[in-house]
Amino acid sequence: MSVCTTRRRAAWRARATAVGAIAVSGSLLLAACGDQTDDVDGGGKRAAGNKAPLFDRLPPRIQASGVIRVGSDIKYPPVEFRKNGKVTGFDPDLADALGAQLGVRFVFNNGTFDTLLTGLRAKRYDVAMSAMTDSRSRQDGVDPGTGKKVGEGVDFVDYLVAGVSIYTRKGDNQGITTWDDLCGKRIVVQRNTVSHDLAKDQSKKCAGGGKETISIEAFADDTEAQTRLRAGGANAGASDFPVAAYAVRTSGGGNDFRLVGEQVEAAPYGIALAKGNTRLRDALRDALAAIMKNGEYQKVVKKWGMESGAVTEAKINSGT
Repeated sequence: MSVCTTRRRAAWRARATAVGAIAVSGSLLLAACGDQTDDVDGGGKRAAGNKAPLFDRLPPRIQASGVIRVGSDIKYPPVEFRKNGKVTGFDPDLADALGAQLGVRFVFNNGTFDTLLTGLRAKRYDVAMSAMTDSRSRQDGVDPGTGKKVGEGVDFVDYLVAGVSIYTRKGDNQGITTWDDLCGKRIVVQRNTVSHDLAKDQSKKCAGGGKETISIEAFADDTEAQTRLRAGGANAGASDFPVAAYAVRTSGGGNDFRLVGEQVEAAPYGIALAKGNTRLRDALRDALAAIMKNGEYQKVVKKWGMESGAVTEAKINSGT
């Protein structure tokens, strides 16, 4: 038995009576030992007598383990991030509400955003839940820039709508109010995100119009991009609106950044699952519909200031 496995099992026994934050605290132990999620222990084994309304709709393996393994980039406040040593945010709170309907725990495992779908295909995770935009290219497993196949596609259970926003240093927007104003400037983004794709598309547009292209710096996570901009290493940053708005509101006590222009390319966030995992996909959709009906979804949305992106129907693969 590995040291990491021993720690995980000991940690579970020590926390067996905890509620609420247990799924995210367990995820921190897993992250400390790497992406070893195949033998998560202490999942509850609650198949017998489980009274959760949608428990029977889950695949037998998940019923037996009591756990849904989540791949997530846990550096994306306010969607998912660490606070006081625990994982918190919109996605973990939503997962808790879904878990109450399904009778299982969602255990968050940290990974860089651009490796989450690879981990999903490799069965390290059951789902990826990380402010991931549901797009046709991800559904089909193709590179949006080249159109070439890069892997198996995924299905999405969609739960929020968000666009992309530009932000600059406060008091130093350098005349940037739209994407067209970025020609000849330097922008920071998180790698392999919609913001990254938009920056590359805009750079081509600049070149086609006889203007200087955009210098794009792409980072493994959004906090690194913010640090670069804060230090003056770029002219602007781009991120999903909830994340950009949160950074503007909280970084430096609200004195570091400001939003410029309007958010663009509004699209659904989805919980990603491997193609063929239809039983879990449909159970998640039904759980999402249930918490919309009982009001728990609306509570989570309001807690994290996401009202403008709330959806009213649980849909599968609604992205384009």
